[in-house]
Amino acid sequence: MIIQSLLAHTARLPMILNCGNISQSMAFEYPSAEEIIGFNALVLDAIKAKKSDAPKTLSKQKINDAIEACEKSEGDVYSKAAVLMSGLVRVHAFASGNRRTAFVAAKSFVIANKGEFKVKDEPEQAKVLLGIREGYYSLDEIKEWIQHGKIRPFRR
Repeated sequence: MIIQSLLAHTARLPMILNCGNISQSMAFEYPSAEEIIGFNALVLDAIKAKKSDAPKTLSKQKINDAIEACEKSEGDVYSKAAVLMSGLVRVHAFASGNRRTAFVAAKSFVIANKGEFKVKDEPEQAKVLLGIREGYYSLDEIKEWIQHGKIRPFRR
């Protein structure tokens, strides 16, 4: 249900991205920290997992660090999106919605760079984000998930 709602609400990302503060570097368009903070507010408004969910940034520097890691990483748009998603999930830059925000940020990055985001619209896909947070998946596996929608099931 969470992934379904995110996918539905992120359908308008190309429109949002065209008027954002995306910076260009090495032929890729990267989101700004302000955009990612905006994505956090968007996902928390669209999907409240808990009553206490509210947009609150704990560390803008951690967001910038995740963006910088994405910029410095080698590879195609899917490799970079995997770095961005993993980085944002793991740094816990927000009080709530870190995984949802990372998902939307990675999707927007892929779309902005003319790629196709292939994660299936199925509720069990949300478990993958938990696996990313816990370090269960490698960057190559996350890339495969984003690019082809395929990933091994998350198991604790």
